[in-house]
Amino acid sequence: MKNKYVAGVDIGGTTVKLGIFNLDGKLLNQWNIVTDKDYTAEKLLLSIEDSIKLFMQDRSMNINDLQAVGMGVPGSVDETGIVTYAPNIRWRMFDAAGFLSEKLNIPVAVQNDANVAAFAELKCGSGIGKSSICLLTLGTGVGGGIVLNNKIITGFSGCGGEIGHITVNPHEKTACGCGRYGCLEQYASATGIARLASDFMSESDGQSALFSYENVTAKEVFDCVKSGDKLAVDIAEKFGDILGRALSNIACLFNPQIFVIGGGVSKAGDIVIHYIQKYFNKYAYSDCVNTEFSIASLGNDAGIYGGAYLALSQLSV
Repeated sequence: MKNKYVAGVDIGGTTVKLGIFNLDGKLLNQWNIVTDKDYTAEKLLLSIEDSIKLFMQDRSMNINDLQAVGMGVPGSVDETGIVTYAPNIRWRMFDAAGFLSEKLNIPVAVQNDANVAAFAELKCGSGIGKSSICLLTLGTGVGGGIVLNNKIITGFSGCGGEIGHITVNPHEKTACGCGRYGCLEQYASATGIARLASDFMSESDGQSALFSYENVTAKEVFDCVKSGDKLAVDIAEKFGDILGRALSNIACLFNPQIFVIGGGVSKAGDIVIHYIQKYFNKYAYSDCVNTEFSIASLGNDAGIYGGAYLALSQLSV
């Protein structure tokens, strides 16, 4: 189908990323618009509709050739496509797919943004050639997405894949951002690693390069690990132990072919995989120890690629 297109949309708290793809999943053009904090859900989707139409018009692309849209949102999306809660953009119980589909008169698919990124890594990223994947994004928090036998695991109320809120320490006294205690996010996110560093440094003898930094970040921890700094290595071991154990439990439930690690922490490279996989193999059920690990390859474009492949899944082509 020559000159037919789909759009991938990735809604963030400050920016909406958009891309136009051909039906082979090739990215043709991409652009951003600002997520206005004062926009209602309807107004934001109308701005996305207008932006797609204007962008295509300016490039002599016929809007009638747009076949479907796939969209990721930063919140929970149930099995029917209803956005049950997206706090960063203040959406609750909103039928985003139905609203935009009616405006564009084409199929629209909506999923949680981490699930969309996982779908992208499966289809054209580090999980290409696989049918089952678990993606973790280690950034300010810990996001997750699970695709099993090429189907995104959404769950009853849209919480499937919320790996960051697995309880890994029932004795934790500090609350997670979600209000609970001892979540994986408190130890394996970039902020969690910085917190681990602070705890380790408070009990050390001061003999570490980490003390030369005013505020230690996850990047600085792994930079010091690469240079063999003992305290940094101890922090990385603790991080790997907590996350590797959590993933070993996930493997018993979903048995993915590959774990893909994304987010800011993944920029440290294969050293991150080393510590996670070391402890995963220590704790994993015997038939799961051959699970592959990889750094995510699509970066900030995962959302629009995943959206495009969601859109393509709506078509009979």
